[in-house]
Amino acid sequence: MAMSAVNIGMMDGAYFVGRNEILSWINATLQLSLSRVEEAASGAVQCQMMDMVHPGVVPMHKVNFDAKSEYDMIQNYKLLQEVFNKLKIEKHIDVNKLVKGRPLDNLEFLQWLKRYCDSVNGGITNENYNPVERRTKGGKERSLRGSHKSFKSLQANNLPNRGTIDGHKQGKASDSFYAEQSAYQIQELSEKIVDLKLSVDNMEKERDFYFTKLRDIEILCQRPELEHLPMTNAIRKILYAADARESALTEAEELISSSTVDDGEAEAEETQ
Repeated sequence: MAMSAVNIGMMDGAYFVGRNEILSWINATLQLSLSRVEEAASGAVQCQMMDMVHPGVVPMHKVNFDAKSEYDMIQNYKLLQEVFNKLKIEKHIDVNKLVKGRPLDNLEFLQWLKRYCDSVNGGITNENYNPVERRTKGGKERSLRGSHKSFKSLQANNLPNRGTIDGHKQGKASDSFYAEQSAYQIQELSEKIVDLKLSVDNMEKERDFYFTKLRDIEILCQRPELEHLPMTNAIRKILYAADARESALTEAEELISSSTVDDGEAEAEETQ
C-alpha cells in the first residue's frame, strides 16, 4: 500500500491540482459526466475510486449513487471509513463539511484521493475494471449523470417568465432564450468565483507555510546561547527589515564581515 500518500502535507503539489483536472480524472476513470466537484459530495465517487484501486474491498452493492439527503450521504461515507480502516489508511474524513456540498472542502478531499490513487501501483489502473458494471451491479446508479442538467433546469425555472403573463408565443420563446442565457452566465460566474476562492485559499496556505518557517527561525534566534552571535544579528536584520522595497541582505553581510574582521584582529593581538 502506498502509505506515503496517506498523510501528505497541505503544501504538497496534490493540493494545487485544479478543479477541471480533478473532474476530468473522475469522468474519464469512472465514465461519468460530472461538471462540478460538489456533485461528488455524496461520497459514492470516493467509494468507487477505492473500489478501483483495491478490488473487492468496497461492498459496492451498499454504495448509494442516488444519495441526495445528508443521511444517505453519511451512509456512503461510513462505508468509505470502513474501507480506510481495513486498509489502515489514517485519513480524517470531515463528513459534516463534505455533505454540505461546499466546493473547497470537496475539492480538497478529491485532490487527496487523486494523489492516493495515483500512488497505488504507480497510478496504473486495472484495464479490466468496468466502472459502469460495478455501479449497476448494486442497482443504484442513477443520478450522477443527470445532476448537471437538473441544476440548469432549476436555475431556469427560478427566473421570471414574462411569456406566461402576456400569453404571446413570441414572448415565451424570447423569455426562454434569456432564461437559458442567464442560467449559463450564472453557472459561468459561479465557476469563476470558485476558481478565485481556490486561488485565495492556496495563497493563504502558502503564506501560512512560510510564516511558520520564519517564526521558527525567530524563536531560534532568541535562544540565549545564540542571540548575541554575529550570524544571529544578521538574520534579525533581514527578518525585521521595515522597508519592503530594499533588501537588507547587504547590511546583514556587512555585520558578518565586520565581526569576522574583529575576530581576526583579536586573534592577531592574542598571538602577539
